[in-house]
Formats: sequence, C-alpha cells, structure tokens
Amino acid sequence: MKLINIGFGNMVFANRLIAIVSPESAPIKRLIQDARDRGMLIDATYGRRTRAVLITDSDHVILSAIQPETVANRLSSKEQDSGQDPGQDLGQDPGQDLDTDLDPGQDPDTGLDLG
Repeated sequence: MKLINIGFGNMVFANRLIAIVSPESAPIKRLIQDARDRGMLIDATYGRRTRAVLITDSDHVILSAIQPETVANRLSSKEQDSGQDPGQDLGQDPGQDLDTDLDPGQDPDTGLDLG
C-alpha cells in the first residue's frame, strides 16, 4: 500500500484515489458542497486555499492546499518507486544497517560520544 503526501503531513492511500482535480469549476464546487452535506468531506488544507480536490473510491472528497500537478507527480513517483528495496526509501543503501555509520565510541541510540 502506497501513501501519498497531500500536504502538512496528511497522507492518502494511492490505490483509493479516483481523481485529482482543480476546485475552480462549478461542478467541482457542487461536488464539494454535496460531500460537505453528506459528511464525506475531508478538509486537509489547514485553513489555506484549496488547490486540489481528491476524489476517492469510497465517495470521500478530500481538499488539499497543494497543486493537483504536485499530487499527481507524487503519485507517479510512488508508482515508479514500487520496484525499489525498502532501504532506498530511507535514503540508505539497501544492505546498509542503520548503526554501521557510527564510530565504535558512539551510543547507537543517540549517536553521542560515550567517552
């Protein structure tokens, strides 16, 4: 399962998204209002201007403060990354252990010198 960052640390499951659209058109504004009336609207804008509307397969409508193109790029980059080893997602070599870059005199939990 792939999570897509939709801004401010909020995440959405990529496989649940149906559409990513701009909120400018009247039909999308009506869709947002209908979702609000049904209790299916999720506002993830943190008070900022809505720039993208995400529609899920469960009929939830999610408002995001980042551009639709940015969300789409994050979605497509996640699909391309699906063939990578888990270690590459952390920015490390696939076979590298997290504690191997510490000096022998450092605490493995904090990285501080023990002596």
